[in-house]
Amino acid sequence: MIGAAAIELEAHVSTIKACELVGRSRATHYRRRQPPPDPVQTERRRAVQPRALSVQERAEVLEVLHSDRFVDESPATVWATLLDEGRYLASTSTMYRLLHQAHGGVVERRRQATHPPRSRPELEATAPNDIWTWDITRLRGPGKRNFFYLYVLLDLFSRYVPGWMLASVENAQLARRLIDETIHRREVDPKALTIHSDRGVPAAKPVAQLLATLEVTRSVTRPRTPNDNPFSEAQFRTMKYRPQFPAVFAGIDDARAFAVEFFNWHNTQHRHSGIGFHTPASVYYGTANEIRQQRAVTLHAAYTAHPERFVAGRPQPPELPDTVYINPPQETIDTH
Repeated sequence: MIGAAAIELEAHVSTIKACELVGRSRATHYRRRQPPPDPVQTERRRAVQPRALSVQERAEVLEVLHSDRFVDESPATVWATLLDEGRYLASTSTMYRLLHQAHGGVVERRRQATHPPRSRPELEATAPNDIWTWDITRLRGPGKRNFFYLYVLLDLFSRYVPGWMLASVENAQLARRLIDETIHRREVDPKALTIHSDRGVPAAKPVAQLLATLEVTRSVTRPRTPNDNPFSEAQFRTMKYRPQFPAVFAGIDDARAFAVEFFNWHNTQHRHSGIGFHTPASVYYGTANEIRQQRAVTLHAAYTAHPERFVAGRPQPPELPDTVYINPPQETIDTH
């Protein structure tokens, strides 16, 4: 009755006034005047996309992401690892979407540092053993102000760690020994090598003398600018955000055992986003291109089986970088 009265009043006054006079909500009035939904259109909207994963496939993806093996890895790393094993379940974006639907999403945990522009070192690596970056980080030991010092050399192009040392003190003599031994063990031509570090004890006089003797090119960061050595800093973040990283080490032997396990994982298992989700060892030792070809075969098979699921066309494995920079020259930066 109220609806009919409102419709009759609309012939003489506005809809707003008619609803006020009969005491009816305008939203209800407009909704009741709409025609009933077309069941055919409703069913069409509910139809499953032909390229969508089945319920069983979605469950399989989530089971893999939540497995003990991958529960602490990012979807991109899981995707690359499975691809190396000849297995394709879904795209990285689909994995993120399923995780978001199940748990509310994945967030970036790390803070990003920013610094004012100044005169800066510019380094360019096009192959392994072109440039090594390195730094020292502290690991907390038992007791107040008790630390162990982890010295780490990192190959810029491959992110491979060719050498590291754990000590109870921080001084340049230990740094000198680590650099000297690693160069000889890896049989690197020192004249073709650049070693980049931040300022302070690692860049002290004994290290500078060693690099000059070996004819190794030396590079250092700007004062108070840790972002000039971002790759070593990022490697330390990766280590300290591992679930196995303890807040306190019981002793130096405990810290050394952790370092052995971590660097083995980092070099041979960690799929790094900056090198096309390959392991540092595969790039350092030159097997990454062969692995990329194997990934392409797996992706081709997945595309052939379900082309409708790849809306952007035939998928390709991530590219390997030709050049890795620390502070790329200004002319290489795309300003468009």
